[in-house]
Order: sequence, then structure tokens, then C-alpha cells
Amino acid sequence: MSYVADSSTSQGDFNRDTDYITTRITADGRDGYRVEPGRYRLVVARACPWANRTIIVRRLLGLEDVLSIGFCGPTHDERSWTFDLDPGGTDPVLGIHHLREAYDRRIPNYPKGVTVPAIVDIKTGEVVTNDFAQMTLDFSTEWTAYHRDGAPQLYPEPLRGEIDEVSQRIYTEVNNGVYRCGFAGSQHAYERAYDRLFTALDWLCERLADQRYLVGDTITEADVRLFTTLARFDPVYHGHFKTNRSKLTEMPVLWGYARDLFQTPGFGDTIDFVQIKQHY
Repeated sequence: MSYVADSSTSQGDFNRDTDYITTRITADGRDGYRVEPGRYRLVVARACPWANRTIIVRRLLGLEDVLSIGFCGPTHDERSWTFDLDPGGTDPVLGIHHLREAYDRRIPNYPKGVTVPAIVDIKTGEVVTNDFAQMTLDFSTEWTAYHRDGAPQLYPEPLRGEIDEVSQRIYTEVNNGVYRCGFAGSQHAYERAYDRLFTALDWLCERLADQRYLVGDTITEADVRLFTTLARFDPVYHGHFKTNRSKLTEMPVLWGYARDLFQTPGFGDTIDFVQIKQHY
């Protein structure tokens, strides 16, 4: 997400900055940005779990031909994420070296952390949004005119309440929970985060014991959000973040669930374990 460390509370609890640029790209253009093929560029890093979500959803929905993608490298300098994977260290579409340049064009001297994923308006070179949670929901609900034939309904209206409820717990206790363990500022904060994380993982094991997916009988947004953390659990979080009660491979239900998703086109083929390890 960000190259800037988030803060912790006086009790040592990790506190993620969630003040994003929340402008939305919609079918009706109500925020000033209408869905248009070729107008925008999705900037990501394969190493980042939050950006990985957008890569997966873009692939599942078949938006590759209407929304181009730029890849930052797995590491960054003191300024921001960089396009060091591209020749000359320059994004071939945006013509910039640092993602910060696009943030500064939107908000001069952008005061917060430069994060991925971000969507940039190619015409102006400005970041439109870095609100990763809303971004993938909008891919499902606002970009429908450009979905591929047979694209999955990742956010079906009859299930949205349940998807939102499950996704919120996954975000709070699992996606962010591993960071609360890794960046805890005190032993007590670490122990609290550790207990909350594994309580949630046990809950997920129970939920998935008799069903293939988290909500309903097909892949939804909730599965995408959980998968990107599970994919990094053993390579990174178990050791570096001390989430070490159990490895993913030692939790049979979650391990089977993660392997099933990994073999699904759009999931495992978006994971780069080399870049993930380089990043962390």
C-alpha cells in the first residue's frame, strides 16, 4: 500500500491511515470522472496485497482492454513507489518515474503516503483515486458495460449485505490484523492483535468447513479480499510479522481453500512470490 509507516496509539496498537482520495469513476460520471475505455491507468505493485486485489478483479471481469495497468517495482525509495521495472525507470504511458508525480498533480505537495493501487487519468496525469476498497467494488458495479462475457458477479446485489459484513471482519481482523501484529508498538498490543487474528482465522475455518466460498456458491469480492493475505501468510507474515501460531499449511480448511483459489485463473497467476519477498 504505502511506503510510509503508519502510526501506533499510545498503547502500541498499529493504526492504519485510511484517509484516501475517494473520488469515484462511475458510469454516470457524477464525480467528474466517467468510465471510458482507455482513459485511465491502474498503477499497482505485485508485492502489495491491497493492489493485488485490483489486479485480480480486473482480470476476472475482463477489463484488461479498457483499463491499462502499470507496475511499480517491489521496493521504493524515500519519495514513493517507482517504475523501476520499466526501461529507463519510466512508465511508458504516464511518462513518470515516481508515482508521487501523479499524486502531486492532483494535490500539490501531496501530504500523505503515496499508495498503490491508484488510478491515474491519463489525459491529465492526475491520480483520480487510491481508495482500494471502493475501487474493486466499482469495477464490479460501474464498469459493467465492459465486463467480458461470462464474467463472475463478484458483488451480486442480493448478497451485498453479507459480503460487506464478512469483508469488514476480514479487513479488520485479517488483512489489517497481520500488520497490527507486525507493527505492534508493545508486547500487549502484539498479544491483542495476535489473539484477534487467530480468532478470526478460526472463524473462517469454521465458515469454510462446509462451503467452497465465503458467501454464496460462487467467488465474490470477499474471497478476493481474503486470498491476497492468505497468499502472503507463510512467505511473509508467519515469520516477519510473528503471526506464528500456525502456518497456513497447518490449517487444513484454509489451506485447501487457498489452493483452490490459487488454481483459479486470475488468482495464482497474479502472485509473484519473488517480488513479495523482496518487498517485505
